[in-house]
Amino acid sequence: MELGLYSPSLPTFFLLFLSIYLFAYLLVFRNWGPKHRPEASSCFISLAHGTPAILLAVNALIKTQSPCTFASPNSVLDNIVLEYSISYFLVDLLHYLLFFPNDILFILHHLATLYVFFTCRYLVHHGAFALLVLLILAEVTSLCQNIWSLAGFRRADVPAAAKLYDLLSPPFYALYSVVRGIMGPLFVYKMGLFYLSGVAENLIPVWAWASWLLVIVTAILISIVWAFDHWVDWYKGRNFKAVKKVV
Repeated sequence: MELGLYSPSLPTFFLLFLSIYLFAYLLVFRNWGPKHRPEASSCFISLAHGTPAILLAVNALIKTQSPCTFASPNSVLDNIVLEYSISYFLVDLLHYLLFFPNDILFILHHLATLYVFFTCRYLVHHGAFALLVLLILAEVTSLCQNIWSLAGFRRADVPAAAKLYDLLSPPFYALYSVVRGIMGPLFVYKMGLFYLSGVAENLIPVWAWASWLLVIVTAILISIVWAFDHWVDWYKGRNFKAVKKVV
């Protein structure tokens, strides 16, 4: 049974993430400052999305009966995962538009991600296999990243948060670098070779896979730059602490 454009799961998931965001904003982080309160609420719904999205995606891939290729038709389970992630990105996009409208990079990231997921789910109906694998790779760092981010918000005020932030930084950067800098590009390379071979010509339009690749490659490059910048900051910070101890 194929889910329609307005399938029950999409509005249900949207209301779920909206409720989680409001719960975090109004209750969990109600005593946080005006800047970090919405940021922490965004991390909270990211936590609610990341690991469950991985489990849903793995389940969908395992239970797919037909052989998986980059042009395979989307299964019902594939579509549920896409709708789950679409709902999360819609709520988080509203968060940025409301609280951080000048954060153009994140807004563009969310719009581009929504474009890829939306066209795959509602227009092309093929190609979810590749997107689900990439979703798994993207979200495998989510738990660590959000805890790291939450600790970073409070490290100036809470010594325990500062220690946790410093403790998590190296392993988080290492995992992020491996996933986003090695595994992701290798998978996208195989994805690009498949589409360029013309095998998917009658199943996925050129405009679709070409635009998907453009969005994905751009996101990977930005991730690599982000990881590099944070490694540099971490190295400088470690050297500064070493010099401070000597002095």
